[in-house]
Amino acid sequence: MSDDDNSPISAREARRLFAGLRDAPALVLAVSGGPDSVALMWLAARWQRSLARGPQLTVVTVDHGLRPEAASEAREVKRLAAALGLPHRTLRWRGAKPKTGLPAAAREARYRLLAQAARAAGASHVLTAHTRDDQAETLLMRLFRGSGLAGLAAMAPFTERDGIVLARPLLDVPKSQLIATLRRARIGFAEDPTNRDTAFTRPRLRALLPLLAAEGGDARNLARLAARLARANAAVEVLADGAERFLRLRDRGDAPQAGVRSFEASAFAALPEEVRLRLLLRAINALGHEGPAELGKVETLMSMLDRAIASPLAAADGRPVLKQTLAGALISLAGGRIQIAPAPARRRKGR
Repeated sequence: MSDDDNSPISAREARRLFAGLRDAPALVLAVSGGPDSVALMWLAARWQRSLARGPQLTVVTVDHGLRPEAASEAREVKRLAAALGLPHRTLRWRGAKPKTGLPAAAREARYRLLAQAARAAGASHVLTAHTRDDQAETLLMRLFRGSGLAGLAAMAPFTERDGIVLARPLLDVPKSQLIATLRRARIGFAEDPTNRDTAFTRPRLRALLPLLAAEGGDARNLARLAARLARANAAVEVLADGAERFLRLRDRGDAPQAGVRSFEASAFAALPEEVRLRLLLRAINALGHEGPAELGKVETLMSMLDRAIASPLAAADGRPVLKQTLAGALISLAGGRIQIAPAPARRRKGR
């Protein structure tokens, strides 16, 4: 992008932003009415018009039913979409809203509705307007929550969700540049007051960014850090894939049990710590039935395994040296082998 964070995005830059989406049959644009998503819509429409045969674009606005202004904002998005020659749909999040964890629940509902709209439109991708500023905030949120390397990689340009690819073409674009683009085009936009509501984590972190920027921690540098961590995370994933193949090769003579993952304990213990941790996470998440395992709990489990493997009893007569449940998986160490299997279902109280 341009080195000037306040310069409008040129037609040439827009073509580069959307270049990887040119061959998609259809795209859904998630547009709330705020500056980022309105800029996404305007840029995508201009890009599509520059192509001899481009993807069909459908604009979708999700009304979460949380603010009375949301309905009028959706109507304004519909008006703008019509002016750009784009079809528009408004989808509503109906039903009771949770009293706690509202932002996360609203996000889940939004993506579920967007995926439904994409399938209805025959679209392969949903485009969201996440910016460099959003990436910096996401990195900080995950840092303060104690995320590991994978979490600190923050948002990826492309991720799969519910069979639809989420694309974030503006992930390296500063919000200020999108606002400059809209001002040059004389296009209005809405401001969501919840973006400034310090009852929520993201607005509180947003308020900290100017202080961090004064120390060199601006959005550009934070987003660059997230990209470097994503690069490192991808490399570790390749190492974990290779380690998994290595452990399977050592077990060639043993018939694998269905629904069970098993590792030779001594070979597992010789692997780098981060690789061991990922192999455990993969196995627990694949075989457990209580949702994704928490990283901190898997780290604690791995420490227990390491101590048990080093014990003189680890290669004994097959009796379990360690037996632990986590996230609906049963992890045991017996006879020199680590085994991960689905844990028995918990008994209900009163039975």
